[in-house]
Amino acid sequence: MSDISSVDKNFKIETKLNKSDIRFYNVLEEPFKIYGIYYEDGRFRRLPEQVAKASNPGVHALHSHTAGGRVRFKTDSPYIAIHAKMPAIGKMPHFALTGSAGFDLYVRENGKEKYVKTFVPPFNLSDGYESVIDLAGDGVREYTVNFPLYSAVSELYIGLSDGSSVYGPTPYKDAAPFVYYGSSITQGGCASRPGSAYESRICRAFDVDYINLGFSGSARGEEAIGDYIMNLDMSLFALDYDHNAANLEELEKTHERLFLKVRKNHPEIPIIIMSRPKYYLDDEEKARLEIIKKTYENALERGDKNVYFLDGKALMELAGDEGTVDNCHPTDFGFASMASALENVMKTIFNE
Repeated sequence: MSDISSVDKNFKIETKLNKSDIRFYNVLEEPFKIYGIYYEDGRFRRLPEQVAKASNPGVHALHSHTAGGRVRFKTDSPYIAIHAKMPAIGKMPHFALTGSAGFDLYVRENGKEKYVKTFVPPFNLSDGYESVIDLAGDGVREYTVNFPLYSAVSELYIGLSDGSSVYGPTPYKDAAPFVYYGSSITQGGCASRPGSAYESRICRAFDVDYINLGFSGSARGEEAIGDYIMNLDMSLFALDYDHNAANLEELEKTHERLFLKVRKNHPEIPIIIMSRPKYYLDDEEKARLEIIKKTYENALERGDKNVYFLDGKALMELAGDEGTVDNCHPTDFGFASMASALENVMKTIFNE
């Protein structure tokens, strides 16, 4: 692996970071490993653009948001920097910029990933940023950089001290990824930083790769997205798009259909069905809950031995009605509550 500027001087990264010995490396090159996203036609994506277009305009707009993306590597550098180019930035009044547009850093210690710090974006962020985190301790350690939840990334470079060693990461457990399909909550709104989203918490707890197919306001269970998901390699599927179905009729038409598509191609994997993570429900929300629950009950009646159900109250058991920003999108407390409920089910599933 070489410094990008040693290959082509036109690609030299101009930096304002106060590190005289910094060298930047493209995360698409070995030994860096990308998870949860892939690179195509000038930006990182969560699914093919043609699938996104065939679903709905919202999915097309959001499919290059990098929720669930990670880059992993080992190094003995005394600091880690990022230089990111970002063609689309998510800025919202109820969502921390560190979550919608920031990267954060984890280190593996004693077999577990531990939060280090966030690469905090500037408030006037417009098309990308750079940031550096100084590290404590010596020797080679393993790191994960989590990508932003609600922004697009076209390029990412990792900056390390010149002369530092860089190695590939320890692989995740030998299992196909967990796949999550759902709403803005699934995408990660409104976590304060990427590592706080519930899927990221579960990834760290079980050391299993994952794919985030959450699409804010746009997860509608269409045939196109169902056909794509059913053909993914996965070891667990979580279904959660209660919030995005336009009405009761649409939810009833699409929910069980999507479940059956996935189950057809994956007859043995565990499937977790969830309703919206909310402690108290109004009448329409209760009606939606019954539709979702019916998908689960019908599966049991057909003899399905590996289907599970979590309603919003169970998901918010720890947080109660204090777990959201706006009575919809979870805070970090809400996401921790969701992760706890899911982890309890998953421990039963995987006998852990």
